Amino acid sequence: MAYESEDIRKRQKRRKLDKKRQRKQAMRRRRTLIIGLAAAAVVLALTGLLILLLTSGGSPEPTEPSSENSLPIQTQPTEPETTITIAFGGDLNITDKVVASGATDGGYDYSKVFLDILPALAGADATVVNLEGNLCGAPYGTQNTSAPQELMEALAAAGVDLVQMANSCAINNGLLGLKQTLSGIRQAGMEPVGAYTSPEEFEQSRGFTLRSINGVKVAFVAFTKGMDGLALPAGSEDCVNVLYNDYTSEYSSLNKEKIQKVLRAAQLEKPDVTIALLHWGSAYNGIVSDSQKQIAELMQAEGVDAIIGTHSHYVQTVEYDSQNSTFVAYSLGDLLGDADKNNTNASTILKLEFTKDNNTGTTRISGYEHTPVYIATAEKDGVEQLRLLRIREAMAAYEANSIHKISDETYAAMKSALDRIQSRIEPEA
Repeated sequence: MAYESEDIRKRQKRRKLDKKRQRKQAMRRRRTLIIGLAAAAVVLALTGLLILLLTSGGSPEPTEPSSENSLPIQTQPTEPETTITIAFGGDLNITDKVVASGATDGGYDYSKVFLDILPALAGADATVVNLEGNLCGAPYGTQNTSAPQELMEALAAAGVDLVQMANSCAINNGLLGLKQTLSGIRQAGMEPVGAYTSPEEFEQSRGFTLRSINGVKVAFVAFTKGMDGLALPAGSEDCVNVLYNDYTSEYSSLNKEKIQKVLRAAQLEKPDVTIALLHWGSAYNGIVSDSQKQIAELMQAEGVDAIIGTHSHYVQTVEYDSQNSTFVAYSLGDLLGDADKNNTNASTILKLEFTKDNNTGTTRISGYEHTPVYIATAEKDGVEQLRLLRIREAMAAYEANSIHKISDETYAAMKSALDRIQSRIEPEA
């Protein structure tokens, strides 16, 4: 049996040696494979670098290290064109009736006032309205033109993004009232345009508001013809953008220096679109003045693409030059107000379409549409309350004998308002 034990030991030793040789061979194969892969990676890297140099004509630019605070990398749009829409509403006048329209047992709620026109306000990429009033606390209503903060919350919830504050009511409650109003607008999540809490804020903003809307850079400016005879205190002249030097009296001396200063500062930012919100013309007057024509020409010469007017309380005509891509709406009427004077019971929400060519960088006004709106009055507990209705939709519901249809009288008034608005806003055939 001894030779059998010896043979077993020899066979075990040979197996150990064989395993050792196999491990060494496996290690050599792995080293060879690793070296081969590394060499291939080097070749690929050099080849890629050579291709980059040949196609770029120079050495590659160094990349900046990334950090949490670094700006996002700007990539080229994948689509050949980018189209955006911006909606504009007319005057929102703060009166006793307007304030009472949102009164509840526990405070104020204006959501129902704007409920029917939500599609027109929220259906655009950005929406602008003109607030003729302040946010200065009680007493609310006509005397102080002060509105509850809940009205701003309802506007923001309805889709409004920017609020024009260069208008007749900007300093009805002094500079403190203006400051409180701008704060209330911002508190609601919107941005005021054309008015500033201090000269320092004006200098910081340079008199305009810049927004990127789906990658399209839009500059908004706003000016008013005056402030119901009130003058800005000395040292605070830049707190509201005004069109005239004699804005407390004659409105005859155009403030070209201020207009050009603001517009040229905006153009330095190279916006794709520049929009001017103008509180101009004469109240309760449908005539477009020579001064308005002069202002429009001046602004277009300084790069303004679209001018949206307010103040007359009437819907006035529009001028759309598709070839030169300019648009002027002289007045959109009263979005919300007492509607106690002829032709002030209706307005229109204008929607402009802008199309940017992502290859050339040029942007044009590519079209427009509008939604006629009616100020309807209903009585609740002996108090008149106002609601905004889309005219076309309300008339269609009446004609279909809807259970919630408007009255015969309101239908007739809407029909008259619609004919008047369409004759001034819609393009000729």
